Amino acid sequence: MLKRAFCTLSISKNSFAKGSFGYDFSIIHFKSLSTTTRCFQEFTQSSVDTLDIDGSKHLPKQRSLPIITSRKLDFVSQYSQPKQAWLESLETVEENNIGLIDLHPDVFGAFPRIDLIHQNIQWQRLYKKISYETLQTRAEKRGGGRKPWPQKGMGRARHGSIRSPLWKGGGKAFGPRGPQSYFYMLSNNLRVGGLCSTLSIKFAQNNLHIVDSLEIPTDDPEYMEDLIDTRFWGFSVLFVDDTDIMPRNISLAVQDLPSFNLMPTYGLNVYSMLKHETLVLTLAAVEKLEEKLLYQLHRTERQAKFRLHQ
Repeated sequence: MLKRAFCTLSISKNSFAKGSFGYDFSIIHFKSLSTTTRCFQEFTQSSVDTLDIDGSKHLPKQRSLPIITSRKLDFVSQYSQPKQAWLESLETVEENNIGLIDLHPDVFGAFPRIDLIHQNIQWQRLYKKISYETLQTRAEKRGGGRKPWPQKGMGRARHGSIRSPLWKGGGKAFGPRGPQSYFYMLSNNLRVGGLCSTLSIKFAQNNLHIVDSLEIPTDDPEYMEDLIDTRFWGFSVLFVDDTDIMPRNISLAVQDLPSFNLMPTYGLNVYSMLKHETLVLTLAAVEKLEEKLLYQLHRTERQAKFRLHQ
């Protein structure tokens, strides 16, 4: 009798949030109590057909699933597979994955060369260093114009000035003569290798996030702080876009937050990526970075030697 009986389950709109399942059900009929579990499983699937009160069928609304974005990747080896990453959105505080994208393995999956990263860090720390230390020579010291004693007859060593480097208070023979620049140019291969290694390390450590754009709904700094805390992006974040004209809301939101910085792709460097815990790239920035780095990795023309004054 129970199998033949009909069980009517009424679910109101208030009992289930419409956005949680993506449907709007009013009445669902189950033919037996033994199939209740199976029907609840079908209730959460997008392929189930619903029945109206009069028994007519209608198709439910399509469920919004993440979209797999297939990108054309150049210079991909047959022995390596593209890397995949979530494409996120900054429109909500909670994590919002809107798709999957392919990343080039030579840029985001390179072997981590710690030596190249170290050379890039040393280069960036030194090329902007200028030493202003200056010591006076014997000609610049005050006094010492006359010979301290005669050349002969005194039994003393021969001296022509008391400002000689041999004397206390004398000038320095080969002292620093500032301002002195420590600028030098690192080779192109070392710079490209350092960028690829750093991007690959960020991707491997799950500290690299890709967003569709840097648009946020408000310019309140608390929104950015809540977003970073909710998504566990750490204490410092570097946002990178393909242009140096950033959206207004995110520019105003991070201007008073010293640990959150905005940067265009042409300024991305190894030191800044390591200084920040999380790296956030827009999809346009990823495409431009891959284009520039792959061109440098696979270029065939010979580069001219760098000269400081050219």
